[in-house]
Amino acid sequence: MAEASAGLSGVVAGRSAIATVGKGHGLRYRGYAIEELAGGACFEEVAWLLIHGNLPTAAELDAYRERLAERRALPAAVRDMMRRLPDHAHPMDVLRTGCSALGAVAPVVDSAAMVDAADTLLAQLPTVIGAWRGAAGGAAAGSLAAHTLVQLGAGPVTPEAERTLDVAMTLYAEHEFNASTFAARTAASTLTDFHSAITAAIGTLRGPLHGGANEAALDLIRSFDDPDAAEEGVMRALAEKRLIMGFGHRVYRDGDPRSPIIEACAARLVAAHGGAEMLAIARRIESVMRREKGLFPNLDFYSAVVFDQLGIEQRLFTPVFVIARLTGWAAHVIEQLADNKLIRPTADYIGPDDRPFVPLSER
Repeated sequence: MAEASAGLSGVVAGRSAIATVGKGHGLRYRGYAIEELAGGACFEEVAWLLIHGNLPTAAELDAYRERLAERRALPAAVRDMMRRLPDHAHPMDVLRTGCSALGAVAPVVDSAAMVDAADTLLAQLPTVIGAWRGAAGGAAAGSLAAHTLVQLGAGPVTPEAERTLDVAMTLYAEHEFNASTFAARTAASTLTDFHSAITAAIGTLRGPLHGGANEAALDLIRSFDDPDAAEEGVMRALAEKRLIMGFGHRVYRDGDPRSPIIEACAARLVAAHGGAEMLAIARRIESVMRREKGLFPNLDFYSAVVFDQLGIEQRLFTPVFVIARLTGWAAHVIEQLADNKLIRPTADYIGPDDRPFVPLSER
């Protein structure tokens, strides 16, 4: 039997044509470098690329934007359910419940229909959060990024804010066989319905070791009054062997290629709207972590600054991750079903052997 690997680290668990993470190529979606996609494409182009397989033509993009806008409204039963959920509910629970409810109203099992289902769910997920929050509207005008900002209650929704979130969503869209994507593929391999596979992914991303690092990063940054206090506090935390969220990565060893892009977004927002002290604190934390631990910031660290500057409520940071990552999850579900085999690994048994059964009367 092959030797077990904790957390499946280093184990090749399948083949995929969707993304390359690390391996000397940085991050690429279907062969396109993340730097070029973030700088030259809108999120709808990236969504089409991941879900449909290629970059769209201008006509395809226009039609896609229109289709997504037309599908933003929720079925009445789902909208009413979201409005009945308590205000104190965890937003990830809201998204998980909303996705499951949408699957109950219109289940999609036929693999040929899953591309269309992915487009529809992408349009609807921001509205799920909006309905829970009591936001108005369904088929609002504008890009998916603008619609997301409105449904999350962020603002003002300026062209700059719209473009910034658009870039952030592109960076979050896909990341190969991470925990939530692998959960979606495992579910899909059983031939379950589309919404069940995505619900499994949302539930997996809810765990703090996968999602939520951007929320924790904001708590860290906000806990300091100035860069000097940040350096002192981080040094103290390191001495106490406390985990500093937003740094390092399981795959990238020489730096997360998404981090410089999102940091540049943060710098532009700060230059235009203020908040220089917050960015200075974040940069000092980064400096200390590089100097003391050789660790670099991952995407989540400066995303905390960006989302805060955009006026997104902290507890809604991870739902933005969900809305963007749906595109990658959907691509993987579709790819899994195109050449499916039930995912069923084996375990290295470490329990007791050959225990004689003792009848109940003798125990």
